[in-house]
Parts: sequence; C-alpha cells; structure tokens
Amino acid sequence: MSRLALIPWWVRVTVIFLISRLITTTILLAFAAAQPLNSWTSAHPGYFDFAKMWDGNWYWIVAASGYPSDLPMTTDGHVAENAWAFLPGYPAVVRVLMAITGLDFGVAGVIVSVAFAFGTALLFYKLMRTALPEGTALFAVVLYCVAPLSPILQVSYAESMFAFFLTLCLYLLVTRRYVLLVPAIAAMDLTRPGGLAFALALGLHVIYRWVKRGTEPFPMRDRVQTVLVTLFAGVMGFLWPVIAGVVTGSPTAYTDTELAWRSVYIGYEHFIPFVGWIQGANWWVPQPWGPILLGLAVIAFALFMVTPWVKRLGVDIRLWSVSFVLYILAVFFPQSSTFRILMPTFPLLGAVAQPTSKIYRSAVVVVFIVLQVGWVYIAWWVDGYDWTPP
Repeated sequence: MSRLALIPWWVRVTVIFLISRLITTTILLAFAAAQPLNSWTSAHPGYFDFAKMWDGNWYWIVAASGYPSDLPMTTDGHVAENAWAFLPGYPAVVRVLMAITGLDFGVAGVIVSVAFAFGTALLFYKLMRTALPEGTALFAVVLYCVAPLSPILQVSYAESMFAFFLTLCLYLLVTRRYVLLVPAIAAMDLTRPGGLAFALALGLHVIYRWVKRGTEPFPMRDRVQTVLVTLFAGVMGFLWPVIAGVVTGSPTAYTDTELAWRSVYIGYEHFIPFVGWIQGANWWVPQPWGPILLGLAVIAFALFMVTPWVKRLGVDIRLWSVSFVLYILAVFFPQSSTFRILMPTFPLLGAVAQPTSKIYRSAVVVVFIVLQVGWVYIAWWVDGYDWTPP
C-alpha cells in the first residue's frame, strides 16, 4: 500500500480544494488589480468587492431588503429586471452570517460560497465512489475544483450552494435514501432554479426501477417513497413562482421577471417552452446555421451520454444530466451565462476523469486552468461596455 493511500480521503480532498483555491484566487486577484472603474466597483477593487459584482449585487439587495411587493415596470409597460429572479436560499444564509458576525455582504457572501464549495468537493468524492475507483473519484474532484467556471465557487453567487445540495440529492438518490431527499430537495429548490429537472429525474428513476423490478427488487416501501418524493419535488419546483405570484398579485411575476433578462436580445415576448434556444441560435449565428449547430450540439450530447465512460457513472447521474439539459432547453435563452447555467451537469466530470494516462490528466488540468483565465476575462472582468455577463 502506498503512503498516499494511507492518508484519509477527506484530507486528500481538502488539500486538492485548497490548492485549487490558491490558483483561482490568484487569477481573480490579477484581474481585480487590472479592473477599471465600472458600475459595481472602483478601479482596482479589493477581492471582496470584485467578488460581489454582477448577480452578486442582486443577492445583496435580497439579503438587505428582500423582495418587492410591486413589480417594477419599464417605461413601455413591461416587467423590469428585479429581485424575484433570485431565489432566497443563498442570501438568507449570508444574511444570517452577517447578523452573527457583523461582516458585510461581500465578505460573508464569499465565506458562504467557499464553505459550500468545499462541502461539495467532499460530497462529490463520495458520489463518485459509488461508481468509480478511488483514484478516478479523486481525479474527478480535481476536475470539479479546477473546472473552467470554478471561480464562480468563491464569489457572491449561489452556484456553490446549489452544487452542494444537488450533490447531496444525487448521493441520497444513488444510495436509495429517499426520505432524506425531502429536506435536501427543499433546500436545493430554494437556492437556484432546477427543481423541476430533479423532479423529472426522480420520475424517470421510478420508471427505471419499475421496469427493472424483475432483476432488481423494487419493494412496495420504495415504490411509495419514490412516488411521494417525486410529487414533493414537483410541488417544490413550482413553489417559488407561486410565492412570487401571491406576493406581487401577478400570477406570471416570476416568468415575466425572467423574460426581462432576455429582452435586451429579442425584446419582450411570451414564454414558450423550447423556443428560446431557437431564437438564441438565430440571434448569435447567421441563419440557417444557428439551428443546425444547435441540433448538432444536442446530438453530440446524446452520443456522449451513451459512451461507456458516462454509463459507468450509473443510471441516476445520467437521468439527472438528461433531465437538466432538457429543462434548460425548455426554459433558457442562450447567452454569455450559458456555461454557468449548465454547471449542474458537473457530475459528468466523472466521465472525463476516467482515462488514467498521466499525460492526459495533466493536460486536462492545464487546459481547465487556462479556460478559467479565459472565462474570467470574457464573463467576469468588466472592460468598458460589457454585454457578456457571467
């Protein structure tokens, strides 16, 4: 047995996480030092000011003053961008930490994000170990920690908190601890959108277990629990839009608010599932190439999902990944934040981690770190008029 194998897994994950944070912090500090004056910060801001730009400002508004009871309107009578687009889980936790410690939002927000990111790294290792050997699971954690968008894990965004509860939900699902899914789903669904995707994954899980009941036992207790948890997940997926509608008096308050963000591209339109990606493809790429490239991307994803590397991750991770991508195709308009929006597919990094070549693994890590720099440059750093929000 090697000396490395004698080190507890959680110590190795901790070391990986700390080294990755040193790398990512260095990248963010370098950009902060070069940051000109902008709408959110002064020139050359400190780390915590730099880390609360963009949607971080919206989370600060929620933490400080909650949600508007009257929807703000544009001059032409449409719902304007407002705080209802941002779910309350993350700002509520930050607000509690602020009240306990006296820290301002910038510092508290980063602490909460980093804490949940670390918790996700630990849970992700456990999730990967349900399907992969120890070394491969550990390398999957490396990829999670140095992924191109990993800087988002240490700024004032809800992504790391959502990743934590998503990983917890997947681990509980894979290990068949259905009752414990209830509080985990509730916390996840109040952190970021995506609850309906998990409800779909649960429904497909029930169907899978029913079909396989001849070879894989599906006792009555599990049948009842999975159906009830699936129904609960569906209800939770609609809870926030319902709350927004009740508080504001507008049944479409949440969807109208979300549509405000795409209005800068295509104007104000009614929400029609799956149309946003066609509109986006035509906006970003000259016709007819946009829809063609979109179709090729969907086919590529489908082919990737049937590769041996993805199959080794187990059926539940595949069901989640397919369900989430379907959900995003149904509700999202592609823009510069697309890669961040797709972050909940990160369990598929377990497929990328499986080749054991040292050259391959080193190359992937280097490429990921270089892409971190590219993402911060394109999406986070503000250079004059910026139309590429993260």
